Amino acid sequence: MNPEQFDTATTQLAQQLGRDAASVRAEANEYVGEMAARHDPVVFRAWSRFAAWLVRGYDIITDPTQMAELRELDEKNTLIFLLSHRSYLDEFALPPTLIREGISPCFGMAGANLDFFPLGTLARRNGIVHVRRASGDMPVYRLALRAIVGRMVTGGHNLVWSIEGGRTRTGKLRPPRYGLLRYVTDAIESAQATNALVIPVSIMYDQLPLHEVELMSSESRGSSKQPENLRWLIGYARGLKKRLGRIYLDFGTPIPVHDRLLALRAEGMDDRQVVERLALDICHRINRTTPVSATAAVCVAMLGADRGLTLDEVCATVAPLAGYLAARGWPVAGGADLTDRGTVEETLHALVDSGVLTCYDGGPIAVWVVCDNQHLVAAVYRNSAVHVLLVRAIAELSLLAIVRTPNGDNRTGWSEALALRELLKFDFFFAGRAEFAGELWDEIAIMAGDSEHRLTEIQKDDAETWLADSTPLVAHLVLRPFLDAYRIVAHELTCAPGGEGFDEDQFLDSCLRLGKQWTLQHRIASEESVTQEMFGTALKLARHRGLLSNTAGDAEVTDRRRQLVAELDKVLQSIEVLAGRAH
Repeated sequence: MNPEQFDTATTQLAQQLGRDAASVRAEANEYVGEMAARHDPVVFRAWSRFAAWLVRGYDIITDPTQMAELRELDEKNTLIFLLSHRSYLDEFALPPTLIREGISPCFGMAGANLDFFPLGTLARRNGIVHVRRASGDMPVYRLALRAIVGRMVTGGHNLVWSIEGGRTRTGKLRPPRYGLLRYVTDAIESAQATNALVIPVSIMYDQLPLHEVELMSSESRGSSKQPENLRWLIGYARGLKKRLGRIYLDFGTPIPVHDRLLALRAEGMDDRQVVERLALDICHRINRTTPVSATAAVCVAMLGADRGLTLDEVCATVAPLAGYLAARGWPVAGGADLTDRGTVEETLHALVDSGVLTCYDGGPIAVWVVCDNQHLVAAVYRNSAVHVLLVRAIAELSLLAIVRTPNGDNRTGWSEALALRELLKFDFFFAGRAEFAGELWDEIAIMAGDSEHRLTEIQKDDAETWLADSTPLVAHLVLRPFLDAYRIVAHELTCAPGGEGFDEDQFLDSCLRLGKQWTLQHRIASEESVTQEMFGTALKLARHRGLLSNTAGDAEVTDRRRQLVAELDKVLQSIEVLAGRAH
C-alpha cells in the first residue's frame, strides 16, 4: 500500500465510521509508528548474542539440503516463513539461524505482549513488528496493520510469524489465525506478486524449558496468565540453565501463494474460503514436516500405561512405534534410533532430570513413572506426535466397528471413519474427503501387511485378523484424552441452560471442577484431559452443532445434547476395547 493508497483507504474508512478523515489518518499514522521496525546492524549483533545466550541449553539442528534450497529460493523470491509456535524461544532460534545460514533477514510479526522495555525497543530494531491481538473493535488499527504488511510484501521483504497466533498449550498444532495471512494474500493479489512463497516451518524441542511448559499447563487449568515484563524476562532467562537437548528446524514444501490463490478461486471459493483453505494447506504441511522425537515416543508409552514402567516395558511400546514410523516413512527427530535401548534409556533419564518423570531404583529393577502434576507436561511432548498417529487411530476404530457390527463390511468402516472425522475436526487437521479415504486405506494396508487388498473387500474376519496382529494399537493413546475432555463438556451441557443463559467462563469453570472429580474417581483416564484448551475445542463442536442455542426449543436442544453424550460414550467404549487388546 503506497502513500496515495493509504490516504484513500483512510478517507474511505473515515466515511464508514462517520469521522473526520484527518483524525482517522492521524490515528492510523500513530499506529504505523507504533509498529515500525527496521534492521539495525549494531542491534542485530547484540540481539544475536542475546539469542545465542538464551538458547544455550540447546543445539539447533537443520538439514543442510533444506538450507541450500532455501538460499536458492531466497535469491529470487519473497519468503514467508509460517511456523508452529511451541516456546518463547522460537523467535530466538529460527530468525538468527536463518541469517547464519545466509537467508535474507526477516521481518517478524510478534505479539504486543512482548513489547516492553528494553526487549521491545531492541526487537523493533531487529525487524520485529509487535501486533496487538485484540483488535477486533479497532478498525483504524487493522487498516494500519494491513498497510504495514502490504508494504513489506510488495517491497520483497521476507516475513516470519506463527500461523497459530499463540503458543500451543497441548503440544499439537492449534487452529490457524487468519488475520495476517489475509493481509498478505490481499497484497499478493493486488500487486500480482508471483514470487511470494509460503515456507511451512516445524520447530521441535527435545524438551521445552520446564518452567515455561509448567506455566502453560497451569494456565490450561484456569490460572491467570502472567504478564510479560522485565521482571518476567529476568525470571524466564534464569530458568534456562539446564541442558535440554536439541531444537529441530524443519522446512516443508513451499507454496507458491499467487498460483494457489488462483487455483482456489477457480474452484469458486470466496475471499474467506480462500484464506481458510490456504491456512489449512499450510498447517497440513507443517504437520507433515514435523518429526517424531524420542521424547514424544517415550511419553506415548508413559501416558498410555500411566503407571510405573521398566525399561523393557517402555521399549515394548516404543519399538513397535518405531516400526510403524519406518513403514510410513515418517522422520524421527535427529535420526534417532527408537529401537535402540540406549536411546530410550537416555530419554528416560533426561525426563527425570527435568522433573517430568521420576525413577525408583530401590527394587530389583528400575521403574519410571510420570511425576505428580506432570501429566500435562508429558502430554505436551506426546501430542507433538499425535498428528502422525491420528488416521491410524481412526483406522483401528473403523476396523473394530466392522468386527462388532452384524454383517459389517467396508461401508461400516467408512461410515465410522467419517463420523470420527466430523467429531474431531475442531481438534485436528483432516485432508479433504477423497484424500482422507486414501490415507485411511494406507493405514489399513499397513495393518493388513498386504497392499493388494482393497477397502471394498474388507470383511469381518479380515478386520478381526488385522486388529489381532497389529502393533502398536494407538487409538487409546491418541484419542482418549481428547474424547474424555469432550465427555466432560457434554455432561455439563446436559445440565446447562441454552441461549442467553449460557455463561462460557462459568461453564468452563464447572468443567474444570467436574474434571478434577472424575480424575479422582478414575472416570477418565488421566488429568491431562482437564484443561481449558481441550474444553474450549469441545465447546466449538457443541456450538457448531447448535447445542449452545435455544432457538430450536429447550427440549430439542437438551435431547441433542444427550445424543452427543451417547455418541461419545459409544466411541469411548470402543477405545476401551482396543486398550484392552493392546495390553
